[in-house]
Amino acid sequence: MKIIITVVGNDKVGIVASVSKQLAERNVNIIDMSQTLMHGSFTMMLMGEFTTDKTSFDTVQKSLTELGQSIGVDIHTQRQELFDAIQKI
Repeated sequence: MKIIITVVGNDKVGIVASVSKQLAERNVNIIDMSQTLMHGSFTMMLMGEFTTDKTSFDTVQKSLTELGQSIGVDIHTQRQELFDAIQKI
């Protein structure tokens, strides 16, 4: 399964490391990633991939939402097929 993850918040040390660590712990492979800084605001978008026998979408989504709250950024997770469908509208 492929997922799209967005991270938005004030820039600070460790955002990429924290998200990457959380994904690795859930057996999610990062297959593409983009990030940028604009006047102190951090934005990252990445695509991850995992097999449902190792983890579930709900587990990944919940752990990333909790991580975002603990490090002070907004993290949103979507299934790729939903993301693609929304972009076509």
